[in-house]
Amino acid sequence: MTKFRGCIDIHNGVVKQIVGGTLDTGSLATNFVSEQPPAYYAQLYSSNKVAGTHVIKLGPGCDDAAAEALAAWPGQLQVGGGITAENAAAWLNEKHASKVIVTSYLFPDNKTLDRKRLEALFEAIGGDREKLIIDLSCRRRADTETGEPRWFVATNRWQTITEVEVNKETLDDLAKYCSEFLIHAADVEGLCRGIDEDLVRKLGEWTTIPTVYAGGAKSIDDLALVEKLSNGKVDLTYGSALDIFGGNKVKFDDCIAWNEKH
Repeated sequence: MTKFRGCIDIHNGVVKQIVGGTLDTGSLATNFVSEQPPAYYAQLYSSNKVAGTHVIKLGPGCDDAAAEALAAWPGQLQVGGGITAENAAAWLNEKHASKVIVTSYLFPDNKTLDRKRLEALFEAIGGDREKLIIDLSCRRRADTETGEPRWFVATNRWQTITEVEVNKETLDDLAKYCSEFLIHAADVEGLCRGIDEDLVRKLGEWTTIPTVYAGGAKSIDDLALVEKLSNGKVDLTYGSALDIFGGNKVKFDDCIAWNEKH
């Protein structure tokens, strides 16, 4: 069954909601800047039992803030942003993340997935796929011949489109190394104009492990929509639309009620 998943996005050490596609463009669009510390949100998710919440560091200067969030709910929050084979174990063991989330480290040339880095990261976490989430956040492109939508992994804070396509072959291959996928639809992230329905439908067809979709959710009804499109195989996270992040489209309490009902 589709569940609501929480998120804590941190930029320059502060909890924010931004338009994802504007990261590192020189014209960052910010929807919300919180007056509350990261620990506040961690405790909020903890008290409402929102399992599988992820903490994402959007650039440098976020380590202390992320560690603060993790300390507020030890062993229960996932962390991503700048994760490498060199620091993954520390985030898991010393800072008490439940899982680490990785993207850009696996694509050092911003084109192809570096299998050696994947193996090194996997070894660094003790070969335990339960401790790893691979973030395949992507951008949509139309097939040049058929016009059908295709999605390619985007790195460098979603500015650079790689040659790696998000499809069944890719998901099946990488599922051997991780226990979840996190997939932001970067083209609609932070816009609150609706989810990428085509992508959610395809993820439901392709994935064999828990998968979380993020991007564009604007209504509590999107939980039911994602459940229908993915046959309950994909979970959903809200960002800028959520009232705890300054939004006026989705109530946090309604998301909690959905989880409790389902």
